[in-house]
Amino acid sequence: MQFDQLKRRDLLTLLAGAAVARPLAAHAQAMPVIGVLDSRGSDAMEGRLGGFRRGLKEAGYVEGENVTLVYRWAENRRDLLPAITAELVSRQPAVIFTSGGPATALAAKAATSTIPIVFLIGEDPTRLGLVSSLARPSGNLTGVNLFANELEAKRLELLRQAVPRIARVAVLVNPSDEINTENTLREVGTAARAVGLQILILKASTPREIDEAFAAINQEKPDALFVAAAAFLNIRRVQLTQLAAFHRLPTAFALREATEAGGLMSYGPSIADAYRQCAVYAGRIIKGTKPADLPIMQASKFEFVINLATARLLGITLPPTLLAIADEVIE
Repeated sequence: MQFDQLKRRDLLTLLAGAAVARPLAAHAQAMPVIGVLDSRGSDAMEGRLGGFRRGLKEAGYVEGENVTLVYRWAENRRDLLPAITAELVSRQPAVIFTSGGPATALAAKAATSTIPIVFLIGEDPTRLGLVSSLARPSGNLTGVNLFANELEAKRLELLRQAVPRIARVAVLVNPSDEINTENTLREVGTAARAVGLQILILKASTPREIDEAFAAINQEKPDALFVAAAAFLNIRRVQLTQLAAFHRLPTAFALREATEAGGLMSYGPSIADAYRQCAVYAGRIIKGTKPADLPIMQASKFEFVINLATARLLGITLPPTLLAIADEVIE
């Protein structure tokens, strides 16, 4: 009898141990999670996410096979960022990737000091207070600086070379992105004054406000349009290029996506390559590297793209010297 009780007790202990072991084994086999946080919507983001997935593959990860991506979109409503960021943090992902402007990275930093964060921004992250050093970022953040804003003056000069007759340029900014707007107006304003160009400042933070900005363009009649390298404006490239074509207005953008959509020209970093670089960092963090040991990467691949078909539609003859230095000419 005592022997039977002993066997029964051992069996119960074994079963209890197995019950505990099963969830632990399942947890051990669970795929790591990357939280993807963006201030915009998912529309028109597939190409960029393709770059991110390529970077993950370089790091040895494939979405759905050995890593899970959880997406959170603010749909261009910055007031939603704290709530969706807090919800994402509550899931305890292995790493959070942020894009869509400084506000997204700042929201993630405010929400967690322990979960690693990889950011993609166009401004100096030390000036934003995201990290203390580019070489050795402190805390739980690292990422890629696109240098998009630092290139605004060069982009204005390329627009002037493409259309030498311009005297007045409309500059479209997103007022809800205060840091980007301030940097753009400072850089473009200084460059414009240096060459005697007049600036017409237009603001838009919603699709409707973009329509209103072009109504002002119709009245003011500027000679060209310079679109700030702002996250919201980047994602509204189809609307912007269509309206610019309707108003027969030469345009300068930061990213090649807009030139591919019908803009006249773009000069700026390769956004697909930047997303790839961020994913490589995310993969390294999942494997155990600390964000503080990953220096801030600075975009090194820049593209000057011209849409020759758009130039013809606008009746613009581009200088051969400008075509010669373009990285790509879209026929």
